[in-house]
Amino acid sequence: MSEYDSNPRNDLIGDILKEYTKTGGMDDLPGAGKPLSAEYFSGDLFQHFQRVANEAGHKPHWLKLQHEIRDGIQEAILQLSKGKRSDVQLKVALLNDKIHEFNQICPIPLQKGSVRMKNLDAAMERWR
Repeated sequence: MSEYDSNPRNDLIGDILKEYTKTGGMDDLPGAGKPLSAEYFSGDLFQHFQRVANEAGHKPHWLKLQHEIRDGIQEAILQLSKGKRSDVQLKVALLNDKIHEFNQICPIPLQKGSVRMKNLDAAMERWR
């Protein structure tokens, strides 16, 4: 039996960090010994994670989907304006799959309704 099997509180990440510290991996870290900013303690843990992740260039998956949906709708309207209605019907089905995925993971106020051909037709008329 390994030490992980016998330990009722398996802390794999903690064990990795302890081993990393023992081998000197935590020596000479940038910012070591400097005080933390007041901003570090503001908000909750999730808000802080989002701020740090955003500063590092990470986008949440739902935000990437939101951009793909927007671009897909614009492309569908462009194809409709060129008379490619059958291509757009397939694109609408794919967009609605993305919208369904988006709605499952995005903040509730940002959820979207399904795309319909009549809505695209109306949008195309407004853009003319």
